[in-house]
Amino acid sequence: MSYVGPDFEPPQNRRPRRGPLTVALAALVPGALLGWLVYETVGGPGDDGGSGQATVRSSPPAASSAPSDDAKEPGASPEPTATPSASAPAASGPLKGKVVVIDPGHNPGNFQHASEINRKVNIGTNSKECDTTGTSTNDGYTEAKFTLDVAHRMRTLLQKQGATVKLTQDGDRPYGPCVDERARIGNQAKADAVVSIHADGSGAGNRGFHVILPGSVKAGAADTRAIVGPSRDLGERVAGRFVAVTGSAPSNYVGDGGGLVTRKDLGGLNLSTVPKVFIECGNMRDSKDAALLTSGAWRQKAAQGISEGIVSFLRG
Repeated sequence: MSYVGPDFEPPQNRRPRRGPLTVALAALVPGALLGWLVYETVGGPGDDGGSGQATVRSSPPAASSAPSDDAKEPGASPEPTATPSASAPAASGPLKGKVVVIDPGHNPGNFQHASEINRKVNIGTNSKECDTTGTSTNDGYTEAKFTLDVAHRMRTLLQKQGATVKLTQDGDRPYGPCVDERARIGNQAKADAVVSIHADGSGAGNRGFHVILPGSVKAGAADTRAIVGPSRDLGERVAGRFVAVTGSAPSNYVGDGGGLVTRKDLGGLNLSTVPKVFIECGNMRDSKDAALLTSGAWRQKAAQGISEGIVSFLRG
């Protein structure tokens, strides 16, 4: 599918290898073009420099022994073992009064709680595991560390716009939350937008990002019909700004090249009653994507792109 959101023109081919898997962006500035050139060649440095104000420097836990697939998103949880991480008092700004929930995919402690995260939970359409460990780069940089780092950077950026920001987890609980609880946190916060941050664990050579949108589901506790439209709007804006700021291309292995994928099997989307999307920022198992994902400077760009998409959605 192609983007139809406010930040996009129809996709265009850039090179035969990727075919329709690239998009042309009306707002793409020379800096973004340079980012795309880096993406296509060496993938960027793997340092943690230039990371901005919200860098997390904690050491990663041991890497998961097997990559998860972010369908990866498994099923539900017991009652919360920790309250969601709330933001500091919001500053004045254009998003004053708006609530944004950021969902850092997976918990650094999940790998130590196999029985808990493998427990099945109801996601409306069926049952799935509470959560997974997430994936990692071949060098052991974990998805859980990546998602929390990007979430912290986004929180800083969105608070500066005046938003109230809550995280579903901040490395402050032993494991989880399970996917049903992740959805419940956004619902109970009456969030104006929720974005779940992930990185994929596909094969080498599979590159690029994709944004996952909720499909129309009415089953059991799941009823996404009211959020399908606004979630697509949110997803298009996030994808558009992600391209513009990072220079990254849409996935060459998931979807039809437009970078937007609709799914009905993820509990975090099925059980949401507020606009919500997932973003897989890249493939940790590809060396070029991994070089980006492990770069603090690139993670800052990723956080900025996602945040700008949220701001665009909330301001209309």
